[in-house]
Amino acid sequence: MPLLDHFHPPLSIERPWEGIHSAWAATMATRLNDDQLPPDYFAMPLVTVGGRVEVDVGTFQTQEHVGATNGGIVTAVWAPPKPSLSTSIEIIETDSYEVQILQNQGGPKLRAAIELISPANKDRPGHRQAFAVKCAAHLQRGVSVVVIDIVTERQANLHADLIRVLGCESELAWRSASDLYAVAYRAARTAESGRVDVWPELLGIGKPLPTLPLWLAEDLCLPLLLEDSYRATCSSLRIRYD
Repeated sequence: MPLLDHFHPPLSIERPWEGIHSAWAATMATRLNDDQLPPDYFAMPLVTVGGRVEVDVGTFQTQEHVGATNGGIVTAVWAPPKPSLSTSIEIIETDSYEVQILQNQGGPKLRAAIELISPANKDRPGHRQAFAVKCAAHLQRGVSVVVIDIVTERQANLHADLIRVLGCESELAWRSASDLYAVAYRAARTAESGRVDVWPELLGIGKPLPTLPLWLAEDLCLPLLLEDSYRATCSSLRIRYD
């Protein structure tokens, strides 16, 4: 089945991309749980949509005493001194459309993460950095990562951001000519240090989706059938294709 453009009309109006990403993450998790993962593994889709926190300024009004008493004694509210240093920062609250693959080992242990890129992950340097740091943290803990970018309304090479955080830009440099891609990453340990192995695949509108390696351990790998899960997602949402 060809990859469709979910970020421009008519599909962006008829089937908003948020529904596609949510359904695709759920479908991938279901497929993995049904007949691919070993018995002690399970997959879970996790969707977090970033948003701004609205604060009622009334909550910052100073009070000299609280209304409640403790043994008849009114407890005074301690006012700390003003900070010696202060500045404004950007609060990063961005989207996460993710499938986590976990192993039961006296509790769930994260072994792999599949990340579906959203427009918010690509829209500004801070968001791109936050996404790259998240993926780098997974790899540095030995968790494999798959990144899937089908966002056509914004262009950014998040692979480049990730390898920059890892400090290996020259060794792992790669860019998709279409700015759409899927990349599998495996973190492996060697006798002296660690290693990152990368399987990049170029994606394109109208082109079929590839199969990527999904590493659960250094010696355990499953095929991640993107074409199969994407076709099932489109079918479940009644998206017509030729």
